[in-house]
Amino acid sequence: MTGIPANASMSHEGDDLPDFDELWNYDDPEGTGRRFREILPVAERSGNGAGAYVAELLTQIARTEGLSRHFEEAHRTLDRVEVGLAALPLRARVRYLLERGRVFRSSGEVERSRPYFLQAWELGSPGGEDLEYHAIDAAHMMAIASPAEEKLGWEMKALSFAEQARQPRARSWIISLYNNMGWSYHDMGRHDEALNMFTRVYNLRKEQDDQVETRIAHWMVGKGLRYVGRVEEALEIQRGLEREWDADGKPSGYVYEELGEDLFVLGHSAEARRYFALAYKHLSRDPWVAADEPDRLERLKQLGGVE
Repeated sequence: MTGIPANASMSHEGDDLPDFDELWNYDDPEGTGRRFREILPVAERSGNGAGAYVAELLTQIARTEGLSRHFEEAHRTLDRVEVGLAALPLRARVRYLLERGRVFRSSGEVERSRPYFLQAWELGSPGGEDLEYHAIDAAHMMAIASPAEEKLGWEMKALSFAEQARQPRARSWIISLYNNMGWSYHDMGRHDEALNMFTRVYNLRKEQDDQVETRIAHWMVGKGLRYVGRVEEALEIQRGLEREWDADGKPSGYVYEELGEDLFVLGHSAEARRYFALAYKHLSRDPWVAADEPDRLERLKQLGGVE
């Protein structure tokens, strides 16, 4: 079986087929997509109930294409699933709905995405332990795709579902939901509540001993501190993160941006300008920031004195 890692755990669907969900690397969607495509012909030749496996694998190939901003290819991949959708088990149908919705949302068609996420929630939430993870995903995506006044309600619904879930993988959503609720509180101007959520995320990430995720969570705490007026503390956190990322040879535009904001508030205009320029340099290379937040980049450009 060329391309299937020797240590990959096997799925219960079909013979000797790997659990592709364990092969995901969200930091490398194109590489993940290549691994999935290596598995696909093996799965297609397999019998013994592998049809649902193939359908679910195709939904994840579509997700890698969407994350790589190849939206037309992602829709074509999902079209292959849609042809036989009615005959598929519930989980495969829910996963199809989730990924079709995600492609629409990521390509800017947010209104078209919402019915897919809503239907995934309605099918998945009463579906039992096998669907807990995907039901929470659907509620989480409904929050992302909903108007501001509806976001927090969907996030609370997802969190309640995750806290009551029996499946450990479903309960793993809790940290992400704290994160999302923190940003919702932040966007609503409820900054003390946002900082509380960001701090919860940071403490849980430290327990997991995941260096990258812990740094990201610490960055969020620093941003939250700035918004509640504790700017000196915020600056200290961002200075530490700058040293950590730079030591790894992976400077962070997001940290530079926060350093600029902290220094600007504290009246250190020249140093702030330098960091805003660095933030613009790095974040303008991010295709998602460039596509989704042009005003943010323009502000960094102006504050950094970039011509």
